[in-house]
Amino acid sequence: MTGPKDKLPRPSRRGFLTAAGSLVAVGSVGLGAEAATAPKPATEPFWGARQGGILTPTQSSTYFATFDLVTSKRADVAKLLRLWTEAAARLTQGQPAAAFGADQSVPAGDSGEGIGLPPARLTITFGFGAGLFIKDGQDRYGLAAQRPDALVDLPRFNGDQLVPARTGGDLSIQACADDPQVAFHAVRQLSAMAYDIAETRWVQSGFSSQPVGEKTPRNLMGFKDGTRQPDKIDPVVWVGAEGPDWLRGGSYMVVRRIRISLEHWDRMNVDFQEKTIGRHKYSGAPLGKKAEFDEVDLDAVDADGNPAMPENSHVRLSHSSSNDGAQIYRRGYSYNDGVAFTAERWPPWKQGMLYDAGLLFVAYQRDPRTGFIKIFGNSSKFDMMNQFATHVGSGLFVCPPGAKPGDYIGQALFETV
Repeated sequence: MTGPKDKLPRPSRRGFLTAAGSLVAVGSVGLGAEAATAPKPATEPFWGARQGGILTPTQSSTYFATFDLVTSKRADVAKLLRLWTEAAARLTQGQPAAAFGADQSVPAGDSGEGIGLPPARLTITFGFGAGLFIKDGQDRYGLAAQRPDALVDLPRFNGDQLVPARTGGDLSIQACADDPQVAFHAVRQLSAMAYDIAETRWVQSGFSSQPVGEKTPRNLMGFKDGTRQPDKIDPVVWVGAEGPDWLRGGSYMVVRRIRISLEHWDRMNVDFQEKTIGRHKYSGAPLGKKAEFDEVDLDAVDADGNPAMPENSHVRLSHSSSNDGAQIYRRGYSYNDGVAFTAERWPPWKQGMLYDAGLLFVAYQRDPRTGFIKIFGNSSKFDMMNQFATHVGSGLFVCPPGAKPGDYIGQALFETV
């Protein structure tokens, strides 16, 4: 396996392009004119007390991947995490995953499709699934005693149609960037470094487009998505003293691949769509209000004395006051994987080639038992959205704290035993 060679020069992607006269310049992809002509493309820090890509302002593209560990050696896993950490630090700063060597008769340390591209605010966030600690009853790496109590097996929720090939994983990587090629390039390089240690289990790309003049992106249902976030984010997101020492300052990430029956949704009247969601479609305001960020009033009634916010609306059922105060920090993306043969879950029971598109739901929290599980356990039973949305993929991962130069992500875990 060809890994990073720290003592070799580390040319930037742009620097290497300039030096290699035989290569043709590659233009930036997916960036506006202002960003494309900026003299110093924006970068996000990699090193720090907390991992990037959690509270980082949302980038326009993501590439999410999970992996199954195939090695029996704990030292191999630690080695892989060190390689990944070192490579991620370079990639987020616009450098290749590994230095380009002079010997072209051996595989390069980087596949090269990122040459000439700016960093595009790339972040790379690593997560650990339950299988890192114990799998099929086996404590493969001597880490079972360090499994956090909150890293539970997600329950089977009402309506779940989870596909095993899109569920679970021992390790996860989420790359986010303002250029889809930069995000894919990052995961591709890290995946190559895992040869003989871990195998790709499932992947999902996603996108998030920011409408001009609006603060909140719209999902494929045409509604603003992400308007309401916790007022105080830190207590909701970051693990504190209740967690093991190696995890403090980390977070739990729930990922759900949610296919949305867009053909079915598009046949609905707008007022029905609004009652399903609990917001006005075009303004984003809660039902009965004028502006997107107006406070939700669950006690308001209409002229007939009925709740202004329907009892089974998405907004009501996911609101913290309907879930004993439970909150999560959402950072989701839309996805579109073309079409697939699908049977609708609800009348008119249409079958055929329908869009395989929807939401890559990503949420961070301090404890999934009092966060996502609490909220979705309620919504999965009663939410009107369920006739349009089907959860087909799922994962729960614990994202350890960040790292400082010279260390690697998850090092404190591997040094505890």
